[in-house]
Amino acid sequence: MENANELQSQKFHQMTETPVGRLIMRLALPCIISMLVTSFYNMADTFFVGLLKSNAATGAVGVVFSLMAIIQAVGFFFGHGSGNFISRALGHQDYEEASNMAATGFFSALTAGVLICLLGEIFLEPLAYLLGSTDTILPYTKAYLQVILLGAPWMTASLVLNNQLRFQGSAAYAMVGIASGAVLNIGLDPLLIFVFHMGVAGAAWATIISQFVSFLLLLVGSTRGGNLHIHISRIQKDLYYYRMIIKGGLPSLARQGLACVATICLNWAARPYGDAAIAAMGVVQRITMFGGSAMIGFGQGFQPVCGFNFGAGLYARVKQGFFFCVKVSAIFLLVMSSLGFFFAPQLIALFRDDPDVIACGAAALRFQCLTFVFQSWIVMSNMMLQTIGRTVPATFVAMARQGVFFIPLVWLLSLSFGLLGVQICQSVSDAMSLMFAIPIQIHALRTLEEGVPHP
Repeated sequence: MENANELQSQKFHQMTETPVGRLIMRLALPCIISMLVTSFYNMADTFFVGLLKSNAATGAVGVVFSLMAIIQAVGFFFGHGSGNFISRALGHQDYEEASNMAATGFFSALTAGVLICLLGEIFLEPLAYLLGSTDTILPYTKAYLQVILLGAPWMTASLVLNNQLRFQGSAAYAMVGIASGAVLNIGLDPLLIFVFHMGVAGAAWATIISQFVSFLLLLVGSTRGGNLHIHISRIQKDLYYYRMIIKGGLPSLARQGLACVATICLNWAARPYGDAAIAAMGVVQRITMFGGSAMIGFGQGFQPVCGFNFGAGLYARVKQGFFFCVKVSAIFLLVMSSLGFFFAPQLIALFRDDPDVIACGAAALRFQCLTFVFQSWIVMSNMMLQTIGRTVPATFVAMARQGVFFIPLVWLLSLSFGLLGVQICQSVSDAMSLMFAIPIQIHALRTLEEGVPHP
């Protein structure tokens, strides 16, 4: 116990005294790797299922992506909710409270995952239609969906462990767990789909098996390097802990939950234009998710720095870290969006070599590349606001891009401009989100200059 306390004390000094830019870069590297390989889970399924030469099969993976977003929303809710609290508690050097929250967040997420699995399996076909499946896609959707649901408990729990480790400044342990699962997933996909002739269901089994391996590795990581151990005896029934989880996790739940709703709405808006349109928009979502994942991983390197230093009252370091992340991520996104714009047809063809899918997807991808750089300010603002406990503005910024603006726009623009409206929707939503995120974040930064109390 004495050794663990000494390691935690060393970590506190490291997080509050190391130059901000260098610290963020060091913590961001494993986060970036984790985010990139996490996005491979969905991209690998899309790529290998695309080799089946079926728009219906590719469309089914896109449809079930929204259910994956629900599972991720629950995991991020408990993971960010408990993780934000943990980083601030460690900044206060309150290890008892941090340990209690670690256990409460983990087991709550595990329970929620079991409920998602049971309810989803009971209402499988209605759920498939709700997610946007057509009659031709339905058999593939059900085959993929019923397997993915089985992995919901450890998928939600893995996200909690990943985020708790990251918020403790131990992103390397999180990276090992996530990366190992992704590599396994990429290996299992062709084996189960083509060698064992399991088709789209094989892709789903590859995903949940690899996620389970990640879960076990992350669980082991939580026992190493002075990290908080997960003990069932530390589960707290006090509503205070759940209020803190809600306060820290609501922006993530709003962002991920509305991403799910947005994907469902996008599938429904694309339905009149056939399975090729649904498949194309699903592929575009995965490409942009992959491009943005490195930027998000970079911002995740900032979050533990933000939480520790905010908890320690070192507000100048919080502000310095925010602007450092905005500058670096904006340059990165400009490069990525330029490549995406010029090579859009080739990128779409990697996942589905069909002329209709390529034509529809390339146009949508190019429109999104025009406003991709806006995410640097939007995402970093959301991360800072959430970490310092500014729940209301953080939740609004989180909801804006794929909720407040996207959901009504996808219907209005599709009705006004047809398929073009579906393709430009995300870009218009990004522009409107930036207009609101700038004044919200500037106000928060000004309060930091004046000095603010602990949340």
